[in-house]
Amino acid sequence: MSRIAASDQLAFAQLFDELAPHVLALIRRVVIDPSQSEEVLQDVFLELWQTAARFDAARGTAVAFVMTLGHRRAVDRVRSSQAARERDLRIGIRDLAAPEPGPEEAVELRLEGDRVASALDRLSPLQRQAISLAYYSGLSHSEIATRLGLPLGTVKTRVRDAMIRLRVELGV
Repeated sequence: MSRIAASDQLAFAQLFDELAPHVLALIRRVVIDPSQSEEVLQDVFLELWQTAARFDAARGTAVAFVMTLGHRRAVDRVRSSQAARERDLRIGIRDLAAPEPGPEEAVELRLEGDRVASALDRLSPLQRQAISLAYYSGLSHSEIATRLGLPLGTVKTRVRDAMIRLRVELGV
Protein backbone atom coordinates (compact mmCIF):
# COMPACT_ATOMS: atom_id res chain seq x y z
CA MET A 1 0.00 0.00 0.00
CA SER A 2 2.88 2.36 0.68
CA ARG A 3 4.14 1.78 -2.87
CA ILE A 4 0.69 2.59 -4.24
CA ALA A 5 0.60 5.72 -2.07
CA ALA A 6 3.90 6.66 -3.74
CA SER A 7 2.19 6.28 -7.18
CA ASP A 8 3.84 2.96 -8.05
CA GLN A 9 1.74 1.77 -10.98
CA LEU A 10 3.25 -1.71 -10.99
CA ALA A 11 2.29 -2.25 -7.34
CA PHE A 12 -1.20 -1.03 -8.10
CA ALA A 13 -1.52 -3.36 -11.10
CA GLN A 14 -0.37 -6.30 -9.00
CA LEU A 15 -2.83 -5.49 -6.23
CA PHE A 16 -5.61 -5.08 -8.78
CA ASP A 17 -4.84 -8.41 -10.44
CA GLU A 18 -4.82 -10.15 -7.09
CA LEU A 19 -7.86 -8.56 -5.43
CA ALA A 20 -10.20 -7.39 -8.20
CA PRO A 21 -11.94 -10.77 -8.67
CA HIS A 22 -12.62 -11.04 -4.93
CA VAL A 23 -13.79 -7.44 -4.60
CA LEU A 24 -16.02 -7.82 -7.67
CA ALA A 25 -17.60 -10.97 -6.19
CA LEU A 26 -18.38 -9.08 -2.97
CA ILE A 27 -19.80 -6.12 -4.88
CA ARG A 28 -21.97 -8.38 -7.08
CA ARG A 29 -23.54 -9.93 -3.97
CA VAL A 30 -24.61 -6.46 -2.85
CA VAL A 31 -25.35 -4.66 -6.12
CA ILE A 32 -26.60 -7.63 -8.20
CA ASP A 33 -26.43 -5.83 -11.59
CA PRO A 34 -23.20 -6.92 -13.35
CA SER A 35 -22.56 -3.65 -15.19
CA GLN A 36 -23.14 -1.54 -12.09
CA SER A 37 -20.92 -3.93 -10.14
CA GLU A 38 -18.10 -3.32 -12.60
CA GLU A 39 -18.59 0.45 -12.29
CA VAL A 40 -18.40 0.17 -8.51
CA LEU A 41 -15.24 -1.94 -8.81
CA GLN A 42 -13.69 0.77 -10.95
CA ASP A 43 -14.71 3.41 -8.38
CA VAL A 44 -13.19 1.33 -5.59
CA PHE A 45 -9.82 1.01 -7.26
CA LEU A 46 -9.82 4.65 -8.34
CA GLU A 47 -10.46 5.66 -4.75
CA LEU A 48 -7.79 3.23 -3.60
CA TRP A 49 -5.27 4.81 -5.99
CA GLN A 50 -6.16 8.29 -4.74
CA THR A 51 -6.31 7.50 -1.03
CA ALA A 52 -3.78 4.71 -0.49
CA ALA A 53 -1.92 6.95 1.93
CA ARG A 54 -4.89 6.64 4.33
CA PHE A 55 -4.18 2.96 4.82
CA ASP A 56 -2.96 2.19 8.34
CA ALA A 57 -1.41 -1.28 8.70
CA ALA A 58 -1.92 -1.07 12.46
CA ARG A 59 -5.71 -1.13 11.91
CA GLY A 60 -5.86 -4.12 9.57
CA THR A 61 -4.60 -5.77 6.43
CA ALA A 62 -4.58 -4.28 2.95
CA VAL A 63 -7.04 -6.97 1.83
CA ALA A 64 -9.48 -6.00 4.59
CA PHE A 65 -9.03 -2.32 3.71
CA VAL A 66 -9.82 -2.90 0.03
CA MET A 67 -12.73 -5.26 0.75
CA THR A 68 -14.24 -2.77 3.21
CA LEU A 69 -13.89 -0.03 0.63
CA GLY A 70 -15.63 -2.27 -1.91
CA HIS A 71 -18.48 -3.12 0.43
CA ARG A 72 -19.05 0.52 1.37
CA ARG A 73 -19.10 1.60 -2.27
CA ALA A 74 -21.52 -1.21 -3.16
CA VAL A 75 -23.90 -0.27 -0.35
CA ASP A 76 -23.68 3.40 -1.41
CA ARG A 77 -24.62 2.42 -4.98
CA VAL A 78 -27.63 0.39 -3.80
CA ARG A 79 -28.82 3.23 -1.57
CA SER A 80 -28.37 5.75 -4.36
CA SER A 81 -30.30 3.58 -6.82
CA GLN A 82 -33.10 3.04 -4.32
CA ALA A 83 -33.35 6.76 -3.58
CA ALA A 84 -33.49 7.53 -7.31
CA ARG A 85 -36.26 4.95 -7.84
CA GLU A 86 -38.27 6.35 -4.93
CA ARG A 87 -37.79 9.91 -6.19
CA ASP A 88 -38.87 8.93 -9.71
CA LEU A 89 -41.92 7.17 -8.29
CA ARG A 90 -42.89 10.20 -6.18
CA ILE A 91 -42.49 12.50 -9.18
CA GLY A 92 -44.49 10.14 -11.36
CA ILE A 93 -47.30 9.94 -8.81
CA ARG A 94 -47.26 13.71 -8.38
CA ASP A 95 -47.40 14.24 -12.14
CA LEU A 96 -50.32 11.83 -12.43
CA ALA A 97 -52.18 13.41 -9.54
CA ALA A 98 -51.61 17.04 -10.52
CA PRO A 99 -54.28 18.36 -12.86
CA GLU A 100 -53.32 20.67 -15.68
CA PRO A 101 -53.35 24.27 -14.47
CA GLY A 102 -56.28 26.39 -15.54
CA PRO A 103 -55.78 29.64 -17.46
CA GLU A 104 -55.55 31.74 -14.28
CA GLU A 105 -52.94 29.43 -12.76
CA ALA A 106 -50.98 29.34 -16.01
CA VAL A 107 -50.83 33.15 -16.05
CA GLU A 108 -49.77 33.23 -12.39
CA LEU A 109 -47.04 30.65 -13.05
CA ARG A 110 -45.80 32.62 -16.05
CA LEU A 111 -45.71 35.88 -14.07
CA GLU A 112 -43.90 34.19 -11.18
CA GLY A 113 -41.41 32.70 -13.64
CA ASP A 114 -40.79 36.16 -15.09
CA ARG A 115 -40.23 37.55 -11.56
CA VAL A 116 -37.69 34.80 -10.81
CA ALA A 117 -35.90 35.34 -14.14
CA SER A 118 -35.72 39.06 -13.44
CA ALA A 119 -34.36 38.43 -9.93
CA LEU A 120 -31.78 36.02 -11.35
CA ASP A 121 -30.64 38.73 -13.77
CA ARG A 122 -29.89 40.99 -10.79
CA LEU A 123 -27.47 38.46 -9.26
CA SER A 124 -23.76 38.67 -9.91
CA PRO A 125 -22.61 36.48 -12.80
CA LEU A 126 -20.83 34.12 -10.36
CA GLN A 127 -23.92 33.78 -8.17
CA ARG A 128 -26.17 33.25 -11.21
CA GLN A 129 -23.81 30.55 -12.48
CA ALA A 130 -23.85 28.74 -9.10
CA ILE A 131 -27.66 28.89 -8.83
CA SER A 132 -28.11 27.81 -12.43
CA LEU A 133 -25.87 24.77 -11.97
CA ALA A 134 -27.46 23.86 -8.65
CA TYR A 135 -31.13 24.31 -9.46
CA TYR A 136 -31.48 24.16 -13.23
CA SER A 137 -28.79 21.54 -13.91
CA GLY A 138 -29.43 19.67 -10.66
CA LEU A 139 -25.77 19.45 -9.64
CA SER A 140 -24.66 19.02 -6.04
CA HIS A 141 -22.30 21.53 -4.45
CA SER A 142 -19.45 19.02 -4.85
CA GLU A 143 -20.25 18.53 -8.54
CA ILE A 144 -20.34 22.29 -9.10
CA ALA A 145 -16.98 22.69 -7.33
CA THR A 146 -15.47 20.00 -9.52
CA ARG A 147 -16.95 21.42 -12.73
CA LEU A 148 -15.78 24.96 -11.97
CA GLY A 149 -12.48 23.98 -10.36
CA LEU A 150 -13.36 25.83 -7.16
CA PRO A 151 -13.14 24.91 -3.48
CA LEU A 152 -16.36 23.41 -2.10
CA GLY A 153 -16.65 26.19 0.48
CA THR A 154 -16.58 28.85 -2.25
CA VAL A 155 -19.42 27.15 -4.10
CA LYS A 156 -21.50 26.80 -0.94
CA THR A 157 -20.96 30.47 -0.14
CA ARG A 158 -21.97 31.57 -3.64
CA VAL A 159 -25.13 29.49 -3.57
CA ARG A 160 -26.04 30.69 -0.07
CA ASP A 161 -25.39 34.36 -0.93
CA ALA A 162 -27.37 34.02 -4.15
CA MET A 163 -30.33 32.48 -2.30
CA ILE A 164 -30.28 35.30 0.28
CA ARG A 165 -30.20 37.87 -2.52
CA LEU A 166 -33.04 36.11 -4.38
CA ARG A 167 -35.18 36.14 -1.22
CA VAL A 168 -34.63 39.89 -0.91
CA GLU A 169 -35.31 40.47 -4.62
CA LEU A 170 -38.49 38.38 -4.56
CA GLY A 171 -39.66 39.72 -1.19
CA VAL A 172 -39.94 36.25 0.31
